[in-house]
Amino acid sequence: MGKQQPIEIFMPPNMLKAKVGGSAGGLDMSAIKRAEKAIETLRVEFTDWINADVERLAAAREAFAKAPDAERQDDLFRAGHDLKGQALTFGFPMAARVAASLCKLLDGNGRAPLPLIDAHVDAIRVIVRNNVKDESDRVANILASELEGRVAESLKANAA
Repeated sequence: MGKQQPIEIFMPPNMLKAKVGGSAGGLDMSAIKRAEKAIETLRVEFTDWINADVERLAAAREAFAKAPDAERQDDLFRAGHDLKGQALTFGFPMAARVAASLCKLLDGNGRAPLPLIDAHVDAIRVIVRNNVKDESDRVANILASELEGRVAESLKANAA
């Protein structure tokens, strides 16, 4: 066996800790309270914003129904995808879940069936209109599960 070389372990300095600070004591609690107050002020506008997103989704659905081509389907996907993200921010997790199901349908192979698209858009409208913000809402969960099942069936049929 040859001569063994000594092992040297080098630990790089933790620059992030030095820049951020070692504890939560460095947080400016007044800045956090101002940010929370700003969010509360904006929360009033969340309803208007999500309603605008729902209307944009409905308009994209109308355009797709009139001219069901790849470009219109992409527009519909983008509107659904935007709504999926915004709905969570605005406190509508069930609308986000249905929008995610719609995106899965639209991102699948082939052209998505219009009746299934309509069911998703209508479900999102009802969830937002009725202000369903509770993820444990029984009816919304049944509806979302049914739509997700139909999307799975549709994608399976398209793959075959």
